[in-house]
Amino acid sequence: MPEPVIKKSELKKACKNCGAELKYKPGTTTVTCEYCGHQEKIDLDTDPIKELPLRQYLKDQGAQVNSEEISILNCKNCGANQHVEENYKSLHCVYCGTPLIREDIKTEQWILPGAVLPFQLTQDEAILCFKKWVKGLWWAPDDLQKATLDPQFTKGLYLPYWTFDAQLYGKYSGARGDYYYETQSYKDSNGRRQTRRVRKTRWIPVNGNIQGFVDDTLINASKQHTGKVPREVALWNLKKLQPFESSFLAGFVTEKYTIPLNDGHLESQEEMRRIANTWARRDIGGDEQRINNLNINLKEETFKHILLPVYISAYRYKNKSYSFFVNGENGSISGKRPYSFWKIFLAVLAGLLLFVFVYLFAQ
Repeated sequence: MPEPVIKKSELKKACKNCGAELKYKPGTTTVTCEYCGHQEKIDLDTDPIKELPLRQYLKDQGAQVNSEEISILNCKNCGANQHVEENYKSLHCVYCGTPLIREDIKTEQWILPGAVLPFQLTQDEAILCFKKWVKGLWWAPDDLQKATLDPQFTKGLYLPYWTFDAQLYGKYSGARGDYYYETQSYKDSNGRRQTRRVRKTRWIPVNGNIQGFVDDTLINASKQHTGKVPREVALWNLKKLQPFESSFLAGFVTEKYTIPLNDGHLESQEEMRRIANTWARRDIGGDEQRINNLNINLKEETFKHILLPVYISAYRYKNKSYSFFVNGENGSISGKRPYSFWKIFLAVLAGLLLFVFVYLFAQ
């Protein structure tokens, strides 16, 4: 009888002392037992992070080379695909808080992550970030602060992203604009003749070639109806990426990509075109640039599937969902928030009463 296949993405370690599952301790290279405190070092891969050949993976048969099945729970409310640890205590969507039914677990194929940026902040540190942020919100409902401070509603999530590398070659044609100044005379409002310097632009037709290596073009690989991670939070230091090791995922939720590799590649091409446009303008020089035509060619394209850390607190207020996000690496925070009708109403009423009082006193 053949031995069962151990999935790299779902490999779990048990505590040698009590048998409980070891979980990753943010900011370290260890996994820890929550019950007896036993710790073990994570075996880090010393080899460079592997880049995968893009063209091979854009074909169906190529996508199976470095892939395996993963257990997934799909949120019927917002569409997020979440891999939840077997003993994870809370079965609620990390984005919108909708209950997830364990019996709905299904298996799907995914391209194995090539790298992961491990959490650097603990859940307690993320909650402190929430507390500081919420205190600075004007007109927020009183129960908002209670919700964001409840650990039950604050979850660590690894977000899926695609990164794309390529050698970029481009040809452009356009014009270079150089400023020069002329002295002009005019009459002022009193009829007196005056002079002034007027800036003008001299345009010279140009064309040229650009080339260079585009490294780690980052493309979001998930899309939900709600819970989009704000741009202010979605900034990570990719130099901290580690070769993928499942131990870093222990104790956290991992989201499976919902944007296919092909769609991510198309978006990356638009980003690379913007990069090429910047390179072309830099190559043209001058004070202004016009680009009439720009053709780019991408060669030696590679990609990788990576996981990036964020803490999310999903909160419902008056039948609406609000999501708050803390970057799991650097602690930056952002999110949508509800407003308290009564706080605003009372503030407006107080303002009106103050105005009436001042008006009557002035009379």
